[in-house]
Amino acid sequence: MIDFVGKRIWFIGLSVILVIVSGLLFLVGPGLNQGIDFTGGTSTSIQFDDVTIETDDVRSVFAEAGFADAIIQNTGEGNFFIRTSVQSESDQDDVEAALNRSYPGTAKRTEVTTVGKSVADDTISNAITAIVVAAVFIILFLFWAFRAVPSAYRYGLAAVIALAHDVILTLGLFVILGELINAEVNASFIVGTLTVIGYSVNDTIVVFDRIRENVRLGTGRSFRAVVNQSLNESIMRSLSTSFTTALVIVAMLLFGGETLRDFLLVLLAGVVVGTYSSIFIAAQALVFWEERGLFGRRKAVEAS
Repeated sequence: MIDFVGKRIWFIGLSVILVIVSGLLFLVGPGLNQGIDFTGGTSTSIQFDDVTIETDDVRSVFAEAGFADAIIQNTGEGNFFIRTSVQSESDQDDVEAALNRSYPGTAKRTEVTTVGKSVADDTISNAITAIVVAAVFIILFLFWAFRAVPSAYRYGLAAVIALAHDVILTLGLFVILGELINAEVNASFIVGTLTVIGYSVNDTIVVFDRIRENVRLGTGRSFRAVVNQSLNESIMRSLSTSFTTALVIVAMLLFGGETLRDFLLVLLAGVVVGTYSSIFIAAQALVFWEERGLFGRRKAVEAS
């Protein structure tokens, strides 16, 4: 039997370091590569047929139309995704004219999306509200589900701690991915984050449920021994579920195209981090509170 509880300082220490690094990347580092859903602006998808086009060629077209600071992403097979400040109808006509002058008959805009600044601000506000509301309902649900267990509120708080851990690490990862592969934080990122929250809580509940069942058996062992046994009994189920889920996500990343890329990256990060946190963060938080109390004072390790 693996002594997960005995090594909890190492697990928690690693997570603290990763959370600090993620926070620094987010707050004082390069920050997130925000899409137009958060910043406002116009995104344009352009397809070039029967001609070889480089990113610099597309940049020169948009510079000619008055958008020299356009962010351009080559999505392969002659397709480009371009993000600029908000384009008026006349600006879009200028872009169309510049395309026709440089590449007559070979370029076409397949999609143009414009989001105003007020809409972007509403998106940010709604995203924060959704995450906070989700966390509150998770606490209430776990408090109700584990009401027969002593100090049931701890299960809800431990799950939210793991949840915050997962979200912060995912944000830190996306700061890095934004620099490396221009991954964007947009509306699909929020959907992915909420999905990650659900997956993480589900995985945590699996572990907590096993702890609850072993506590009810009343074997006379300490709470840390009960938690350790529960983790050993549930870890293979958690790993198997996460592995098969991750395989599906990776397959979709490889063959699903650029449109779903950022959303799938959020899911993949959430599956990995959520599995880790349910075993090495949420469960360990329960042991910490049992042995030291809510305010860190050392308690006698009582038999459950």
